[in-house]
Amino acid sequence: MRILMISKSCVVGAYQRKLEEIARFPDIELMVVVPPAWRDGTRLLQLERAHTKGYDLVVEPITFNGNFHLHFYPRLGQRLRAFAPDIVHVDEEPYNFATFHALRLAKGFGASALWFTWQNLNRRYPLPFRLIERYNLRHADSGIAGSAGAAAVWREKGYAGPLVTIPQFGVDPDVFSPSLERRDSAHSFVIGYVGRLVPEKGVDLLIEAVAKMKGSWRLVILGGGPEQGRLEELVRRLGLNDRVIFEKWLYSLRLPAFYRGLDALVLPSRSQPNWVEQFGRVLTEAMACGVPVIGSNCGEIPQVIGNAGLIFPEDDARALRERLTRLMRDADLWADIARRGRERVLANFTQAQVAAQTVAVYRKMVTDKTKP
Repeated sequence: MRILMISKSCVVGAYQRKLEEIARFPDIELMVVVPPAWRDGTRLLQLERAHTKGYDLVVEPITFNGNFHLHFYPRLGQRLRAFAPDIVHVDEEPYNFATFHALRLAKGFGASALWFTWQNLNRRYPLPFRLIERYNLRHADSGIAGSAGAAAVWREKGYAGPLVTIPQFGVDPDVFSPSLERRDSAHSFVIGYVGRLVPEKGVDLLIEAVAKMKGSWRLVILGGGPEQGRLEELVRRLGLNDRVIFEKWLYSLRLPAFYRGLDALVLPSRSQPNWVEQFGRVLTEAMACGVPVIGSNCGEIPQVIGNAGLIFPEDDARALRERLTRLMRDADLWADIARRGRERVLANFTQAQVAAQTVAVYRKMVTDKTKP
C-alpha cells in the first residue's frame, strides 16, 4: 500500500516516531507531507527532523500558514500525481479546507481517503465550513477519532462510514522514560504545567491553588501564550515570585528531561462554550516518565488518566490544592501513582500501538475498496 499522509502536526520531531512505526510494516510505503513550519498562535514551530527512517518526509509550501481552518498545500496535486497513493490520510478536522482540498484531489486520482478528528463538541459551523464539512463526511472512505467523545460527535452529525478511535500520536516509552534516580523527599516538591497559556487551560487556577499550600514547593510553568502577562502579574500579586518560574517552549525531544525534573504534572483545564479538553497529551508524556499526574474532570482528561492519577473538579482550587498536598506528603501514594501511570501508557498509549491500529485502518480500507 502506498500511503500519503498530510500532517502539519508532524513538524514536531517527537511525533515522527509514529511514522517510523507505520513504515516498519512490510506492506506499507509511506510518504508524509509537512510544511516547513507551522504558526501555532504566538509561536512558530519549525520542522524538526528527529525520526525519519523508513519513509519519505517531504516539505511542501503551505498557504495561509497559521490559519487552522483555511490553510492548504497548493502543490499537493503534483505530489499525488507523482506518488500515486492508494490512500490519502488527511491529518485534519473534517470541517477544514485542507481536508476538503486533499479529499477532492484524492478522489480525482482514484485514491481512498480518510480524515482525523479531535472535535468533541457538536458545533454548527458557519458557511463555507458547513459545506466543507458536509462534503468531507460524504466522501471520506474512513475516519479516525482521537477519543470516544469525538467519535460520538461525528456519528451525531451523520457520518455513517467506518470510524475508529485511535489517539493521533502515542508516546515513545524508550524516550519518555522514568528517571533512574530515586525521588529525594528532602528537596522542594516540584509541580509542573506544560502547554499554552490561555484561559481554558486554567493555569491561573493552578497558581491560586499552590498559593496557599504549606511546605516546600516550586511551580514551573512551561509554555507561552496571550495569558502570560496576566499570569505573571497574578504571581507577583500573590507574592510567589521566588516559587513560580515561567520557562519558554522546549524542543520536543528535550521534554523528557523536563518531565523527569518534576514531582507532579497538573493539567487544570476548564470547559468553555466552544471547547473542552480533547485529550491532554502532556499527561501521557509525564506518565511515561514516571511523573504522577493530576487533572481536572474537563473533557477527556479522566479517560486519559483512568486510575493512574488524581482527578479534581474543574475550577476548584481547594480540591486541586488538597490533591497536591496529599501527593507531596504521601510517599507511598506518590510511588504508586508513578508506577501506575507508566504502566497505563505502556498498555494503551505507545507510538507502536497507535501505528499498528492505524495500519489496520489502512488495510481495511483497501479490502473494502476491492469488495464487489
